[in-house]
Amino acid sequence: MARIDGRSSGDLRPVRIERGCNRYAEGSALIRWGNTHVLCTASVEEKVPQFLRGSGRGWVSAEYAMLPRSTHQRTQREISRGKPNARGQEIQRLIGRSLRASVDLSLLGERTIWIDCDVLQADGGTRTAAITASFVALVDACRWLMSNGLVGSMPVVHQVAAVSAGIVAGEVMLDLCYEEDSSAQVDCNVVMAEDGRFVEIQGTGEDALFSMESFRDMLSLADVGIRRLHALQLEVLGVGDLHEILAR
Repeated sequence: MARIDGRSSGDLRPVRIERGCNRYAEGSALIRWGNTHVLCTASVEEKVPQFLRGSGRGWVSAEYAMLPRSTHQRTQREISRGKPNARGQEIQRLIGRSLRASVDLSLLGERTIWIDCDVLQADGGTRTAAITASFVALVDACRWLMSNGLVGSMPVVHQVAAVSAGIVAGEVMLDLCYEEDSSAQVDCNVVMAEDGRFVEIQGTGEDALFSMESFRDMLSLADVGIRRLHALQLEVLGVGDLHEILAR
């Protein structure tokens, strides 16, 4: 099956990550993943949720939103609707879980790193793009903590990135754009660490059941794609591997 943008089934769309794109945040990254563009900032707050007070442990939390004209039609901001968007809440919880998996919270001290992800333009894969860029912003925020003497060692202990895979017209594909995602029989989002272990897998039969074989094929493509994203993250951060992040 010919894909809409001419890619092969196992190809990622072009991905670029720009660091330090917000002058005020302790860490920031703008990712352009095909026609999906997401701005991610990491902000340090000197307090933790109530359930962590007195524990000596920190927290990483996320918020996610799509700008009103990030899609084909304008959508209202949440503040105008007067109620949160259920999809956005589900995605920001995923982002928060994914980034917490990369951090030793006991090394943060009693402070929170807020990850804010704002979708400037959406063409499928906004959650995976947000997770991938947020890791870069998180590392820079933790570097800021170290350079200011607020933590004794690098809190980031794992590298995480995410990608989508799915089945479209009976074919397993990596990194679905909007047109592919909207017609997919199966949609799967995979979050993985640098050592090959999974943080989370979200797999849904949208219009069909799927076999164990197909599931393995999707995971195999996701593994290849995420390793490419891990390499890009390291390049953007100016290091050769995760150990260099831990040493800084």
